[in-house]
Amino acid sequence: MRPVTRRQADHHAARSAATRAQVISALQRLLDSGEAYSEISVQRILEEAGVSRATFYAHFPGKPDVLVCLTDDLRASLLALARLWEPAGEVEGAERFAGFFEEVIKIHRAHQGVLTAVREAAAYESAVGDFYTADLEGFDETVLRTLLSEQAAGSAPADLDAVAASRIIVWGGAQAIAHHIRVDDGSGDTVFARELARIWWYGAYRRPAGPAASER
Repeated sequence: MRPVTRRQADHHAARSAATRAQVISALQRLLDSGEAYSEISVQRILEEAGVSRATFYAHFPGKPDVLVCLTDDLRASLLALARLWEPAGEVEGAERFAGFFEEVIKIHRAHQGVLTAVREAAAYESAVGDFYTADLEGFDETVLRTLLSEQAAGSAPADLDAVAASRIIVWGGAQAIAHHIRVDDGSGDTVFARELARIWWYGAYRRPAGPAASER
C-alpha cells in the first residue's frame, strides 16, 4: 500500500471540511425558513444537503452535533461582546449598557432561527444544553466580577448580594431578550435595550444603599 502523501491528506481534509459546511448550511437554511428543530429529521438534513446517510454519520454523531457546530460563529460573537462588558468606559453607565444590549439584540435577531433551536433542544439534548448554559454561566461570572469590583470601589452598595444579582440580571435578561424578539418586530429594540440597561444599572450597579447597610 502506498503511503498517503501530504497533498492527498490536505485534499481529504478540505473535502471533509466542505462536507461538514454543506451539512451545517443545510440545517441553517431549514431553521431560517421557520422549520422547528424538533421537526427536522436527519433525513430532512440529508435531502437539503445532498449527502448520504453514511457521509453524514462519518462527520457528525447526530443532529445535535450539527446544531452545536452551527452556533460556533454566533457563540464567538457573543463571547467577544461579553468580554467587553465593563460598567465604565468612554460612555458611562446606563448608556453604555444600552449600546451593549442593542448589539446583543442585533446578533440574536440575525440568528433567531438558530437560537430558537438551541433553546428548544437544550431542554432534552444534553450536548446542546451544556453548550447553551456554558455561555450564560460564563457571562454570569463576568458580571459577578464587575459587581464585586464596583462594590470594592464603593460605587455599588455594600448591601448588594452580588452573586444573586448577577444570576438574576444575566439569566433573567436572557429570557427577557428572547421574549422581546419573539413579540417585537424590531421597532422597539432601542427602547427595550435602554430600559433593560437602566434596570441593570440602577437596580444593581448604582442601587441606593438600603437602611440595613448604613446601620452596619
